[in-house]
Amino acid sequence: MKVPATARENRCSSSRSVSSAQQWCCAPAYWLHHSLVVSVHYFTVDVEEYFHVSAFESIVSPNDWDRYPSRVSVGVERLLELLARHDARGTFFVLGWLANRRPEIVRAIAAAGHEIASHGWSHQRVTQLCRSRFRTDIRRAKQTLEDVAGAPVLGYRAPSFSITHANDWALDVLVEEGYRYDSSLFPITRSGYGYAGGGTDVHWINLPSGRLLEAPPATLGVGNFRVPAAGGAYFRLFPFAVVRAAFRDYDRRAQRGTFYLHPWELDAHQPRLSVPWWTRIRHYGGITRADTRLQKLLGEFRFAPISSSPELQ
Repeated sequence: MKVPATARENRCSSSRSVSSAQQWCCAPAYWLHHSLVVSVHYFTVDVEEYFHVSAFESIVSPNDWDRYPSRVSVGVERLLELLARHDARGTFFVLGWLANRRPEIVRAIAAAGHEIASHGWSHQRVTQLCRSRFRTDIRRAKQTLEDVAGAPVLGYRAPSFSITHANDWALDVLVEEGYRYDSSLFPITRSGYGYAGGGTDVHWINLPSGRLLEAPPATLGVGNFRVPAAGGAYFRLFPFAVVRAAFRDYDRRAQRGTFYLHPWELDAHQPRLSVPWWTRIRHYGGITRADTRLQKLLGEFRFAPISSSPELQ
C-alpha cells in the first residue's frame, strides 16, 4: 500500500517547496482567499474487536474473547485504504489486549504513517477501576504498544469516554505514567459517560502532576445544548449534515475538531450477537452507509494525527 505524503513528512519547513500535504499535517489552520479558515482536524480510530464494546459486556465475558472470530483487520485495512486515498493520517488508539494478540495489525498501521496511541489494556471503563488498577492498565498498554510499534506512545483514550467529573483523578495518573495528551473528555451530558461543561476545543489541562493536552471529541452547539458530532453511532445514525455542520463550525473558528470511528463500523459482515433492540440499533444501525459517509467526510475536510498538534511539538 502506498504511504500518503503526509505520512512521510512529520515536520514543517519554511521552504516554498514544502507540499500542501505536508503543510496540512503540521499546522492547525490555513487562510484561503483571505476569508475562509480551513483547519486540520484530528482523525482517530478506537482499535478494538466488535465483541469488545461496552454495550456487549453483559453478554460477552472477557474470559470468552478468544472464542470469538477476529474481524478487526477488515475494518483496519479499509481505513488505511481510505486514509491513503485522501492523503490523510490519523491516530489509532489501540487496545493493549489486541496488540498483544495481533501485533501485525499495529505494525501495519504504524508502517502506513499513522500514530499509535493507547486505548488501555482490557477495555474496562475507567468508572469500574480504582486508581491502582487504572495505573496498571494504562502502564501495561503503553509498554506493549511501544514495544510492538517501536515508537513512543503519547496519547490515551478511555474506553467509552469513561473519564467523568467523578473520576478525573485519572488525568493525573496519565501524566504520571508519561502520557502527554488525552482524548476522553466528551463535553456532553448523557447516561454512561460525558464531561458536561468541559472544553469543546483542544486545550491544556493544568494538574497537580503536570500539564495534559486534551483533544475532546467534536460537538455542535445548538442553542444551549452540545450535540455529539464526533463519530461512532452519532456518525452512522444522525444525518450527515450534523457532522458536517460541526466540522465547518470548527473551520469557521479556526479550531480543530476530533473525529472517531471503530474498525467494526466498516464491517457489515461481522457476527451478529443477540442483544436488546436498543443495543442492536446503537451497534449495527447505519453500518452499511458508514463507508460512503466516511469517504464524503475525508473528501470535505483535512485530517491529521493528534501528535501533530502544535502544542506537542
